Amino acid sequence: MDRARIEASRLIGTSPVLTASAVLLAALLALHGLVPDLPGRPGSLLETFLPWLGLLVPVLWAAALLRRSAVVAFAALLPVAAWLALFGALPLPGTDGEGAAPGASDGRALVAVQHNVADDNPDPTGTARALAAADADLIALEELTPAALPAYEAALAAGYRHHTVNGTVGLWSRYPLVDARPVDIRPTGVGPEWNRGLRATARTPAGDVAVYVAHLPSLRIGAHGFGSARRDESAVRLGAAVAAEPSRRVLLLGDLNGTVDDRGLDPLTSRLTAPGSGFAFSWPARFPLARIDQVLARSATVTRVWSLPRTGSDHLPVAARVTL
Repeated sequence: MDRARIEASRLIGTSPVLTASAVLLAALLALHGLVPDLPGRPGSLLETFLPWLGLLVPVLWAAALLRRSAVVAFAALLPVAAWLALFGALPLPGTDGEGAAPGASDGRALVAVQHNVADDNPDPTGTARALAAADADLIALEELTPAALPAYEAALAAGYRHHTVNGTVGLWSRYPLVDARPVDIRPTGVGPEWNRGLRATARTPAGDVAVYVAHLPSLRIGAHGFGSARRDESAVRLGAAVAAEPSRRVLLLGDLNGTVDDRGLDPLTSRLTAPGSGFAFSWPARFPLARIDQVLARSATVTRVWSLPRTGSDHLPVAARVTL
């Protein structure tokens, strides 16, 4: 009897801790925007890996089963509800792309591919051919090097007659490109040789689209936290360029080094809409944990996004179907 009372006391004693953990997890999911962005950017770090918090729910349920606690099991439904509210629709295929071939497009839709090809890619020709196989209308590339650029130009020439390059970013298109020009997104202290932004008008069958290609500065996670200051400053500059864009339709393709939930990209996500479905994690290629390669739009809808097979890069290519 004493042993039973001790065991019951232990179970009761742990239940409040587990229940509180479930409530905290739900709060982090539902109210992540309220986490203060202190030095080290804990808010941005949390938002980068936000979908993965859902993996803690099975742990809570296992603990509830082990402790035989209905209260904990019920409390674990709170983070489930919060996760579904945020991400429940993402695994579902977009209705616009459902039943269509990945590269299929029509008069009012196009397919765009975004890929950081990596400056140390050992097979640029193979990478270019793999991207061309997606049968996209637009292909945006980052980390182009002078040595590798001719390989990409040669491999993509047959299917993409129109292209423009600025520094380490480039855009290939089935449709004519006009008004191509650099976009200065350099953070403070970076020299003029750092060219990671461009803008061009694609003359598609559905009308003109202003297409931006950008590669925001990389993030660093270290002893001082989440190093995103340069990325955030560059996002502000790019956001200002998008806000000043006179064309109604805008498409942004790029390695933004952040997820659409990351508050550091608010200057962009507040002006452009994110995909309606698909996680399409793109980095790192060996075990993708987050989609930092983005396709965002204004006065258009990114109805579906998906990742493509691995190339010689440390990123996976991301494809998106866009309805104009």
